[in-house]
Amino acid sequence: MKLNDWFAKGIPSQEYVDSMQKHKEDLLHIYDSYSLPEDEEFFSKLKEKNLRVIVITEDWCGDAMMNTPVLLHLAEKTDMEVRMILRDSNLELMDQYLTNGKSRSIPIFIFIDDAGNEVAKWGPRAEPVQKYVDEIRADLPDKDAEDYKEKFDDMIKVMYGEYKSNSTFWNHVYQSIKTTLTSN
Repeated sequence: MKLNDWFAKGIPSQEYVDSMQKHKEDLLHIYDSYSLPEDEEFFSKLKEKNLRVIVITEDWCGDAMMNTPVLLHLAEKTDMEVRMILRDSNLELMDQYLTNGKSRSIPIFIFIDDAGNEVAKWGPRAEPVQKYVDEIRADLPDKDAEDYKEKFDDMIKVMYGEYKSNSTFWNHVYQSIKTTLTSN
C-alpha cells in the first residue's frame, strides 16, 4: 500500500483519542498541560507545506502517550490532519519504519505531502528522552534474573510518571519534531 492509502485507512485523531482505554486520561492531561512555544515563523512555513501525518501507535505505549499530545497541538496550529494506524494490526507499515532497522518502537510520525510522498519521519523519542530511558534501563538486572519483571515494572512506573509530569520532556519532543521538519 502507498502512504496515501495508509492515511485513508487511519483513524482520525479525535476518534482514536475518544476510543483509548489505557492512557487516555494521561494523554489528555499532557495535552491540557502543554502549550506550544511562540514560534510563528516555523508554524507559518509548516502550514504552507500542507502536510498530513500518519501516526503508528498503540494505546498501551507510554511514549505515544507523551509524544502524541505535542504533535496534536502542532497539527492544530498548522492545519495538519492526523490519522492513527495501530501498530499491532498493521505490521506491514510498521516494518517499513523499524527503529535501528530491527525494533517496532512507537510512536512513529510519518509526514506526507498532498501526493502522499513522505516528507519526514519522526520517532519514537526525542534524543534527550532517549538518553533518560537508556539511563533508567541501565539499572535493570539481566532479563533472566528472578527479579527482572518486578524491576522492569517499577522502571515503567517511574518512566511514565516522568512522561506525565516533566514538561521539559514535552519541550524536547517539540524541538525534536521541529528539527526533523525543518531539515527536510
